Amino acid sequence: MANLNLDYLVHSVPVAPLKICALPGCETLAYTIDRFLVEFRKNLIKSNPEKQSPLFGYFSDTYLLDCECPRFGTGESKGQLMESVRGMDLFILVDICNYSVTYKLNGHINHMSPDDHYQNLKRIIAATTGKPHRINVIMPFLYESRQHKRTARESLDCAVALQELNNMEVSNILTFDAHDPRLMNAIPLHGFEIFFPTYQFLKALLKCVPDLQIDNDHLMIISPDEGAMSRAVYFANILGVNMGMFYKRRNYSVMVNGKNPIVAHEFLGDSVFKKNVVIIDDMISSGESMLDVAKQLKERGAKDVFICTTFGLFTNGLDKFDEYYQKGYIAKIITTDLTYRTPDLIARPWYAPAEMGKYVANIIDILNHDISVDTVRDTTEKINKLLNKYC
Repeated sequence: MANLNLDYLVHSVPVAPLKICALPGCETLAYTIDRFLVEFRKNLIKSNPEKQSPLFGYFSDTYLLDCECPRFGTGESKGQLMESVRGMDLFILVDICNYSVTYKLNGHINHMSPDDHYQNLKRIIAATTGKPHRINVIMPFLYESRQHKRTARESLDCAVALQELNNMEVSNILTFDAHDPRLMNAIPLHGFEIFFPTYQFLKALLKCVPDLQIDNDHLMIISPDEGAMSRAVYFANILGVNMGMFYKRRNYSVMVNGKNPIVAHEFLGDSVFKKNVVIIDDMISSGESMLDVAKQLKERGAKDVFICTTFGLFTNGLDKFDEYYQKGYIAKIITTDLTYRTPDLIARPWYAPAEMGKYVANIIDILNHDISVDTVRDTTEKINKLLNKYC
């Protein structure tokens, strides 16, 4: 299980000993990342014994930090570290979408919201009292990132949060498939990195459909709206196939649940008749627009519809997806394991995961050695190798 960036790592040293702090709700992903890191470094030491020097603090049986955020009966909390982080290169992992984590509030069971998870993040940073060599935050789903622009008298919570973390001396903020990359403009002089799971999507898709024909006559990439165009363009170009796009026609005279309702999805692109199609986007929230797009594609004669999204939130439940799967509108939905997924979702026949633990471990390993993240962000070579293997 070798690290793909071995050549870079051999000729560099860590900036400081590594520690990973998993906030409540991130334990499973953190454990996977930790196992990969232990294996990476064990293999590297075999061929480079000098890396085991105490000077580097390089190898450990685990890089996970013992920490917690206990709650008082009033719902108040505190961040608590059970071991020293002095001089460490600290990576804090937080899943703001994990609503399965609960706590008692005056005797009532309360599910943690994104605000609760974000406060826990600040508590742990505060508990370090400035002692780590460097603090890095890995927040796969960026806090409040869906409110990325101001169209009226509205708050810009994500921008405020990024500046707040920056003021708490966070050196790097790492996220995946940000709803709008321009959010980095809130902290233009500081570390803000966005990664995309394109390779993991393709790997999961080919695992589900090993005989998938990747050419213009049999496959097409679809963007469900104008916001996902850049993702679809890259995916289509790397596969060498055509793409199409839907755009949402909204009723701007009405507000329903804080947004203008979608009147219709209009399609722009070549014919999808008898072609497999892959819809790619950053998230499934309620999933209504995604399902409508899938239905329209099937009505236009598409063969199988595959959906790839970085975050599968499924805020309105799974019943509608079950119905559309039974009707043949969708063949498979692939999401990453970067955010919480219910056991019911994982058990669904139409669901498949894009596993991200190894990729995140690579990112942490590269950053700990202070090497350019472009070495892991650019996955074109890996995608081409995968395509040569299957095609």
